[in-house]
Amino acid sequence: MKNKIISIIAALIITLPLAAQVKKGKTTKTAVQPVVKEVIDRSVRPQAGPAPVIKIGDYQSFELPNGLKVFVVENHKIPRLSYSLVLDNDPVFEGEMAGYTGFAGELMRKGTTTRTKDQIDEQVDMLGASLNTSSGGISANCLTRHNEALLAIMSDVLLNSNFKTEELEKIRTQTLSALEASKTEPKAISQRVNSILVYGNNHPYGESESEESVKKITLEKCTDYYKTYFKPNVAYLAIVGDITLEQAKPLVEKYFGSWQRGDVPKASYPTPKAPAKPTVVIVDRPTAVQSTISVSYPVDLKPGSTDDIKVKLTNSILGGGTFRLFNNLREKHGWTYGAYSNLQSDKLIGQFNASAEVRNPVTDSSFTEILAEMSRLRTEAVPDDELNMVRNYMMGNFGRSLENPATVANFAINTARYNLPNDYYATYLTRLGALTSADVQQTAQKYIRPDNSYILAVGKAEDIAPNLKKFAKSGEVLYYDIDGKQYDPSKKLKPAPAGVTAEQVINNYITAIGGAKKLKKVKDLTIKAGASMQGQTINFDTYMKAPDKMFFQVGSGAMVFATQIYNAGKGVASSPMGGESKPIEGDELATLKEGALIFSEMYYTTLGYTTELLGIEEQKDQKHLYKIQVNKGGDRKDTEYYDVQTGLKVRAEGKSGTTEYSDYKDVDGILYPNTIKQSMGGQSFNLTVSEIKVNAKLKDDLFIIK
Repeated sequence: MKNKIISIIAALIITLPLAAQVKKGKTTKTAVQPVVKEVIDRSVRPQAGPAPVIKIGDYQSFELPNGLKVFVVENHKIPRLSYSLVLDNDPVFEGEMAGYTGFAGELMRKGTTTRTKDQIDEQVDMLGASLNTSSGGISANCLTRHNEALLAIMSDVLLNSNFKTEELEKIRTQTLSALEASKTEPKAISQRVNSILVYGNNHPYGESESEESVKKITLEKCTDYYKTYFKPNVAYLAIVGDITLEQAKPLVEKYFGSWQRGDVPKASYPTPKAPAKPTVVIVDRPTAVQSTISVSYPVDLKPGSTDDIKVKLTNSILGGGTFRLFNNLREKHGWTYGAYSNLQSDKLIGQFNASAEVRNPVTDSSFTEILAEMSRLRTEAVPDDELNMVRNYMMGNFGRSLENPATVANFAINTARYNLPNDYYATYLTRLGALTSADVQQTAQKYIRPDNSYILAVGKAEDIAPNLKKFAKSGEVLYYDIDGKQYDPSKKLKPAPAGVTAEQVINNYITAIGGAKKLKKVKDLTIKAGASMQGQTINFDTYMKAPDKMFFQVGSGAMVFATQIYNAGKGVASSPMGGESKPIEGDELATLKEGALIFSEMYYTTLGYTTELLGIEEQKDQKHLYKIQVNKGGDRKDTEYYDVQTGLKVRAEGKSGTTEYSDYKDVDGILYPNTIKQSMGGQSFNLTVSEIKVNAKLKDDLFIIK
């Protein structure tokens, strides 16, 4: 019925012009004008309109006698307030205690002279608020009605922080755990090494936390940083939300007026220079199947410089969004999920960086395309339609950013901090809209420098190194370890003594843990281990029975997450929680077959594996390890490391990740590793063995595949 009514209304609308001309039963004829339809060519992109005029919200400011500069942005749409306090200090070179400034920032949130950490947490939670501290300042937000209660806590944290040893040790433990995980994370490795290449070891932007530096951090050093650098005369406070200047000023004076000003150390550092020629660097990850790549160099570009907006547009065209690099490496070639670039300004020294993650076989091709796109931007004018598209994209992002009142506060702080013109942001869109293709090309010629870059690849050197030599004019590829230290690969791996073979090294290992005769007497083996993950204890239970049975189970308490069973050539994986079960095949089955062998190293020849002694590798702790490649057929190659002195296996690297073995203990005359560290896919966890049973007469029923 509804559709019929709509049809009747439509018919009335169509006939209305004719019906309107009916007078006294007589119809007046009129000429019918032909309808001209506009033809739209959808292959032609619409022309861009003029730059939109966007009014940036107002802010008000004042300064306390102690030098604290305050900016207030009113927004009464919702009853909330946010505070952001930013310190304008020179970066600190942390040296042998790299990481201590970050520790100090975290410790500020861990207790004051009047409140414990638990009291701060409880009071902030009761207010439904948030409070965060860092080495560069403090941020907080709350409902308007809780404003003064939050300010009392915030000012207490700022003025009366009381660093405690126990809190420092908690942060140290968490940091060391994160560093351990980052050792196998290609992106983290790339960022660390890239910083050292671009800025150097003697620059604060070039140093990174390490296990050694974190272990050296002291409470006194953290306290000294807090007392020295947290001063009002180098601080900016932005207040955004449901408040007026008249309301804000007395509150700021009340809670921050007693903050004592003081002299803050200034620092100067050598200015990093771009390399005189392309410099190729590899961080070898022997088990990697893809490479994390980047092209980078330092850039002398200060915030608010006359080139700032030109640089933003130029970089956006190259790789600031889904544009040239993205379209080339992903859309055209399908080599990556995304490729991007960043041309960053900084008051000390900026940086250009273009990056992607690609498969090993296309690592060199990806570099070729990145460098080609950089060169094309220098030598070819950008077409007007592409220029307009990217410019409109930037204008849209700028306009959307203004929906957040905090953006206006950041504009105010930046204007004061970097001595920008008062209309810098107000005229941003007008200046962006006036840029031409010639401006972009000139900017690219000044700042895009493919011939003066560090070409960095974190990946499997064996696969990628030969094809990367062409990017270096000298043909030399430099090798760095994961900590950013350069080494000579030919010297890092020394030749083994004459006559020593891979078979001998493996036999020495078998002898070291108990001897082949004793190992063959083990008919079944039970190993129970646990690891802590996100505050939860996860159990890993392995049951093995000679000659070829294994049952592996992962769970927590009485809950079972997953199981794997191998029995005489067949394997199955199950997820009891999901009720799913699937057969294991291919390489995964071959790996499971090996894993089902008790002391599998004794059976490498039986499995058809071949081994090769590559040499002796020297570790940072002065240990020397035999490095052996185990060829398992096809592209299945593992690398194993055995301690030259003890004969024990200490590490194995393969497609599934890296496993480290330590803390060997005797059980019935055989040594078993009691600490096993597993790293895979950017995750790292330590397994601690809680129980080992030998010849417990495991029943065959445990290994039945249903």
